[in-house]
Amino acid sequence: MYHSRMRLVLASASPRRIALLRSAGYEFDTVPADVDESARPGEAAADYVRRVSLLKARAVAASAGEAVVLAADTTVVLGGEMLGKPADGRDARRMLERLSGRTHDVLTGVAVVCGADAELAVESTAVSFRELSASEVDWYVATGEPADKAGAYAVQGLGSRFVARVTGSYSNVVGLPLETVQRLLEAAGVVRAWRPEAAAGGGCEAEGPLD
Repeated sequence: MYHSRMRLVLASASPRRIALLRSAGYEFDTVPADVDESARPGEAAADYVRRVSLLKARAVAASAGEAVVLAADTTVVLGGEMLGKPADGRDARRMLERLSGRTHDVLTGVAVVCGADAELAVESTAVSFRELSASEVDWYVATGEPADKAGAYAVQGLGSRFVARVTGSYSNVVGLPLETVQRLLEAAGVVRAWRPEAAAGGGCEAEGPLD
C-alpha cells in the first residue's frame, strides 16, 4: 500500500522547482543541498546531471530520517558543451549569443532517495531559439533574469519570447520533469496529497502501485 503521509523532502530552494512540485499536488518540505556541483573533466552531460542529482539527494537524506528525498539538477547542452549558470552578465551574453538561432538540449537528472534505496532518471528536451539581435540580448541580460538559470534563460519568464519551439517536456526546461518525478515518487511510495485513494501511514516501504 502507498502512504500519502510519508514525508517528502525536496532537496532544493529553487522557486521554480518548488512551484512545479506544488502544482503537481505534492506536499513536501524543502531542504537545500550544499554540494560541489563542478563537472568532472570529460564528463558527459547525462552522467553529470545524474551524478549531481544523486549527490544532492543523498546529502539531504543523511539527516532526513525515513523521508523520501527528491533532488534534481539541470544543464543546457549545445554542441557538446554544457552551459550551466552564467558567472556574470558577460558570461550570460556569451551563452545567449551561442543559443541564438540554434537548437539545444535541456537535460535534468532526477534522483529519489529513501534510506539505502535510490532511483535515478534523466529527461532530455530539445529547445529551439529564434535569431536574437544584439539589442535583445543586452536588454535581457540587463533584466537580471539570466543570473541563476542554466543556459542563461528562463523559458517560463521573459526568456520565453526567444523560444521558437519546445520538443518534449516543458516542465523539464523549467527545471523539474513532472511526469518522470511522479513515476519515481510513486515507485518510492509517495502519492499526491489530493488523490482520494491514498491511505494514511508512514515509512519508506511500498508494496506496489496504487492503480
